[in-house]
Amino acid sequence: MFLAAEEAAAPTSLFNTFDLFMIAWTILIALGLYRILRSPKRNPFAIAFAGVSLLVFMFMDVIMIQGW
Repeated sequence: MFLAAEEAAAPTSLFNTFDLFMIAWTILIALGLYRILRSPKRNPFAIAFAGVSLLVFMFMDVIMIQGW
């Protein structure tokens, strides 16, 4: 009975190993966007796709980190 009460009162961390993969993918997308922007031949579709993907992943990272 007392163990259950202590377990319920203990703070739980929502950190998951998958969070590290999310941060790694965000960094990879950012590096890819940087390389596309620095390229002499720019592909507007690739720039837009990478930009939207980076915004989505950054938003998910912020929500994920706030949950820690």
